[in-house]
Amino acid sequence: MSAAFEQHKGIGMTSQRTRDRLVQRLQEEGIKNIEVLAAISRTPRHIFVDEALATRAYEDTALPIGFGQTISQPYIVARMTEVLLQEGPLQSVLEIGTGCGYQTAILSQLVGEVCSIEYIPELAKRTQALLRELQLDNIHTRIGDGWQGWAEKAPFDAIIVTAAPDEIPQNLLQQLADNGRMVVPVGGEGDVQQLMLVTRHGDEFEEEILDQVLFVPMVKGKK
Repeated sequence: MSAAFEQHKGIGMTSQRTRDRLVQRLQEEGIKNIEVLAAISRTPRHIFVDEALATRAYEDTALPIGFGQTISQPYIVARMTEVLLQEGPLQSVLEIGTGCGYQTAILSQLVGEVCSIEYIPELAKRTQALLRELQLDNIHTRIGDGWQGWAEKAPFDAIIVTAAPDEIPQNLLQQLADNGRMVVPVGGEGDVQQLMLVTRHGDEFEEEILDQVLFVPMVKGKK
């Protein structure tokens, strides 16, 4: 894995030194999980954005990736990943919203298997090619409706949602394993969105509000 990343180590504003400065900022902002920080340090974020934006890749900000979508702010990637891993190692994780694949690549270094769904076919195919190039072999992707989840692969130890539904999708709740954790931003476009942690205890779901966030809306009914 590191060998594939090494081919994209970057120079100047895309160099390892710039990545390390980003990690330092994330630590200052409260990210504590050493494995999450190490994954962010290793991962060349600049290859997940358009070449014209590469020099901004290690700013702690969201950036456009086309198709009306964005690559999430590194702090949010780190925060959501840290929350998922808070109770220990994870084998199977479902990601709703593959996007450009950056969050997917971070997760793949930290968990056993990532199953990721993207509803925009052109974006999904571009990202699938990049993830193959990076030799991230524990990632399974498909084009589909994130609201439906991936029932054939369920149950999941954790679910991460990288677009904001106006309500928590019931299908995703049912695909969580017992004691499984889901991190999801909730709130429609233009609304105040709340980043939520949902933990399953049998047939009960415990909800905790973590933060206020801004994500692109999660589109319903795409196949």
